[in-house]
Amino acid sequence: MAGKLPEPGQVFEYHFLWYWEKLLGRTEGRKKRPYCVTIIVANAKGKHILFIAPITSKSPEKCRIALEIPETEARRAGLDTVVPLWVMVDELNADILEASYVLEDRTPRGQFSNMFTDMIITHAHDVRKAGKLSIRAEIETASRLKSVDHEKDGVHILQRIE
Repeated sequence: MAGKLPEPGQVFEYHFLWYWEKLLGRTEGRKKRPYCVTIIVANAKGKHILFIAPITSKSPEKCRIALEIPETEARRAGLDTVVPLWVMVDELNADILEASYVLEDRTPRGQFSNMFTDMIITHAHDVRKAGKLSIRAEIETASRLKSVDHEKDGVHILQRIE
């Protein structure tokens, strides 16, 4: 892909695939929703992998890990400021930027502040370290990840293959 890469903290629209949707046999999310780019890495083939955190207006269940989005941050990101919103940090999608058929409009709605973006990344990292991060990945992206057939505390776990 030519041009500028998305930046951490930018908010786009994406068909986020929730784990429960994957269990129903879906291959992409049922609706576009805002999401936040959390981390961008280049793989061995030089492709850019985006780790995508969904944004939702549904209050997270007690077993889930999310950050409530302050009104100021919602405004910066071009999000609704009338309803409460959360960034889910315990469930991410991974998508290859250059090969994505789901990332249609690559114009950001807005962007969270560096401080709030750092909070999202820190929380996602802490969730990963605790073994509670769930990642939905494209086949090529997932070549180093393995889906585990069990859940821990209601969260589907992925393990890294070395």
